[in-house]
Amino acid sequence: MAEATTTVPLADGGMPAHLWLPPSGRGPGLLLLQEIFGVSTYIRDRARDLAALGYVVLAPELYWRLAATVDESRDDVLEQAMALAAQLDWEQTVGDAVATLDTLRARPEVEGGVGVVGFCFGGGVAFNVAAVAEVDALVAYYGSALPQLLGLAGRVRAPSLHHFGTADDYLPPETVEAIRAAVSGPEVELHLHEGAGHAFDNPSPEFVHERARAEAWEQTVDFLARRLPVR
Repeated sequence: MAEATTTVPLADGGMPAHLWLPPSGRGPGLLLLQEIFGVSTYIRDRARDLAALGYVVLAPELYWRLAATVDESRDDVLEQAMALAAQLDWEQTVGDAVATLDTLRARPEVEGGVGVVGFCFGGGVAFNVAAVAEVDALVAYYGSALPQLLGLAGRVRAPSLHHFGTADDYLPPETVEAIRAAVSGPEVELHLHEGAGHAFDNPSPEFVHERARAEAWEQTVDFLARRLPVR
């Protein structure tokens, strides 16, 4: 699979973004939105997984205006990430993501629709993007901002898939049930993964829940095959 660095034109400059092409060189587009750790090794690995399925994947560097990035080699990686995420302006970040979606849709390699996939912080951004822009599919893993975004639920028209763990300290069961009630509909699938905590798809030992990770990925692949099929 081909990988490249590109930019997304914005009013105040060019936002760096990372592009992965599928083996065929063409396919539906997926906007991939990061956790608070940035476009990390993990996010890049998931981008390659999605490209291997046949998708054109574009992941923007949402921290691009900040003076620092997350150093994954340090022990305080979580503290670094939380400090950076706290500096972001939410509406501006959503606007950056929508601009990336537009850039992706305009790429000559993209055919057959465009979806959005987000993890944790990116799951919330993805939900917001789907509420304000046209997308063909939404996948949100434990979207951390969803409790504050439920007023937008009626504006999300795309077929949607949500993953949550039953042992998530940030999104406890009662919060997930409130999310379920707000987003429910014939085009929405919501899966609970028993015993999994927050960020269970992240392979770092402090986060990962292997059974939930495998189960959720299988469900994600199936959902995308049905809702954003590769020709």
